[in-house]
Amino acid sequence: MTDHRKTNLMTLTRYVLEEQREHPDATGDLTIAMNSVQVGCKFVEACVRKARLINLVGLAGNTNVQGEDQKKLDVLSNEMFVNALEASGKFSFMVSEEVDDIVVVPEELRGKYCITFDPLDGSSNIDAGVNVGTIFGIWRLPSGPTATVDEILVPGSEIVAGGYCMYGSSCNLILTFGNSRVEGFTLDPALGEFILTHPNIRIPPRGKIYSVNEGNSLYWDDATRAYFDSVKFPPESSGRKPYSARYIGSMVADVHRTLLYGGVFAYPSDRKSRSGKLRILYESFPMAFITEQAGGKATTGTQRVLDLVPKHIHDRCPIFLGGTDDIADVEAAFAANSNWLDGSQK
Repeated sequence: MTDHRKTNLMTLTRYVLEEQREHPDATGDLTIAMNSVQVGCKFVEACVRKARLINLVGLAGNTNVQGEDQKKLDVLSNEMFVNALEASGKFSFMVSEEVDDIVVVPEELRGKYCITFDPLDGSSNIDAGVNVGTIFGIWRLPSGPTATVDEILVPGSEIVAGGYCMYGSSCNLILTFGNSRVEGFTLDPALGEFILTHPNIRIPPRGKIYSVNEGNSLYWDDATRAYFDSVKFPPESSGRKPYSARYIGSMVADVHRTLLYGGVFAYPSDRKSRSGKLRILYESFPMAFITEQAGGKATTGTQRVLDLVPKHIHDRCPIFLGGTDDIADVEAAFAANSNWLDGSQK
């Protein structure tokens, strides 16, 4: 008799349903919400794979709220996610990088969740064939379908689910529900299903790679410069070897590598952008949440990222995320050196 366990595939849908069964009081709303997210990811993956063939590369002729030129695929990805999420009936509000204001769902379709997302992070790299991705975070609204927009601007520690989907040589969806587990799924094009391929991802406490745009090093504060000098030129007494530099320029791809191999991903504040560059609600919060649930840490340099409270839906912050030992070194560098965040840098 054949061993049926060898073909017992754990799909994303099955995984979410099993998570639901572990919580007897669950209503199934988050399960349906996640199904709409994976529909959006599958659609975007298909478009990214044939973008050049169907003329989805190039500019759409608009700029988004960040002042960045919108690609055709940016606009299409955003529209697809908004439509799929709205149709689920589980969200009252959406915050997208590509939309200036909060997207308010029609009253008859409103649910108890809010979702924040960057529909296509790293889209400027599409023409070069570099990995791009979708980042998302889900929050439960205290007032449910009757919630007001004020309930969106809360600390990142209140997030209930976070993840990203990376589109490249394979399509990988990384997901956590905040139970100290981070699971990785890979899309099987033949089945049209995400299959669990990276169970219980744990980030090593200390890695050997740093990932940062060193083209901005001229504008760094003393604390940031001191930290990266310490990993590039470690004292002989430490017994450590210099870290290797790896920087793709797509947050999803750089964070994915950091999760699997360890080290540090950073987008620090600098003289040009003292509040940082990455958006809090739909980039920093979800990625910090994933990192912490995988056993790592995420900091601005002086504060835990998930303790931040944004004042506007498109607020930004600096971020360093990685293994616990590596981030402890970052925090020590900021404690010992002047920096833009506490005003000590002149």
